[in-house]
Amino acid sequence: MNVLVVGGGGREHALCWSLAASPLVDTLYCAPGNAGIAQDATCVPIGVADTTGLIAFCKEKKVGFVVVGPDAPIVAGLVDHLEAAGIPAFGPSAKAAVLEGSKAFTKELCARHNIPTAAFVRVRDLDAARKHIAGTRMPIVVKADGLALGKGVRICATREEAETACAEMLAGAFGSAGSEIVLEEFLAGEEASFFALVHGEQVLPFASAQDHKKVGDGDVGPNTGGMGAYSPPPVLTQALEKRVLEEIVRPTARAMVAEGRPYVGALFAGLMIVDGAPKLIEYNARFGDPECQVMLPRLKSDLLTLLMATREGVLHKVDARWRPETALGVVLATKGYPGTYPKGSVIEGLEDAAGVPEVTIFHAGTTREGGVWKANGGRVLNVVALGKDVAEAQGRAYAAVDRIRWPQGFCRRDIGFRAFGRR
Repeated sequence: MNVLVVGGGGREHALCWSLAASPLVDTLYCAPGNAGIAQDATCVPIGVADTTGLIAFCKEKKVGFVVVGPDAPIVAGLVDHLEAAGIPAFGPSAKAAVLEGSKAFTKELCARHNIPTAAFVRVRDLDAARKHIAGTRMPIVVKADGLALGKGVRICATREEAETACAEMLAGAFGSAGSEIVLEEFLAGEEASFFALVHGEQVLPFASAQDHKKVGDGDVGPNTGGMGAYSPPPVLTQALEKRVLEEIVRPTARAMVAEGRPYVGALFAGLMIVDGAPKLIEYNARFGDPECQVMLPRLKSDLLTLLMATREGVLHKVDARWRPETALGVVLATKGYPGTYPKGSVIEGLEDAAGVPEVTIFHAGTTREGGVWKANGGRVLNVVALGKDVAEAQGRAYAAVDRIRWPQGFCRRDIGFRAFGRR
């Protein structure tokens, strides 16, 4: 069949790379894609918000299945529109995607169904925020309720910082995403991510990963969309994964069915492991980025078969099989990210870097002009390596990074550092 992936970042490159290997795929398209994705799929210049254009393209090209990658079109209901037009699509409905679209909704759902998460309040005005902050122990977490490109979270060490963060969000720092904010108890522990494929109350565990959100080595500086990841993370033992499944993910799937919002798609549970116990930080209604880039190189099963089984509600007929190796990915970003940054700088050495054994390079923001690769975004490349353990995967990934010549780019040099304290 013909398959379309919607999106144009590193996650979508990983999805295209994996789907291109499926014997079920005749022609693979990506909208809008990027120059790197064009190596694995036919890119078409249709934006992720152009619902009419996407539907028309699918009908013209007889697309039999659509995989929606990014959060914004999922939350906006793209899957609903595709399905209504008779085009099978992978991803949750808008009613179910509220799990990501509203942090306040998810926190309230957890409270109603006894799903372990941090204590919280939701506020819409600065006076209410100040009143709560005045009576709360620091640090405190301030979150924009809606989608904010992974940047709408502030961990505030003082009341002054918390009040400033609340004032900025409520004043429109993240647009309508900050019209309501969530003030949340700070949880001290180790973060990890757990992914499952869900159809109603059917749940198939997928994989786990650990992201590195802060821009600088040692987890310093502002939050980003993710500076690297590795899979699987040692912190999520088999016993802990079982607890996450039984205490968090399955209860959430049942709760969404009970509340008339059955979930269908990839469910991404962002977790904090506190004193050996998992608590939910937030949900994402999709595969993660850069987590997807380190999970899919480990996947032995046919990805398209898994995604179709999810949509069709036959998860009991499939399983996700994995390579035993660890995958580790390093994000290369344009200097200035996550703030302002220039576009158009030249990147050299990608072919040389891809020659390192067990290395795959996924493109998040590149163009190709006259045979020359150029940066076209903040996060630009994902250099992913497989190894027998975190150390070997890390060594290969940075060996490849060091072959890339891009003076205007930077990366963290410590991806995977938490795993080494466990050896």
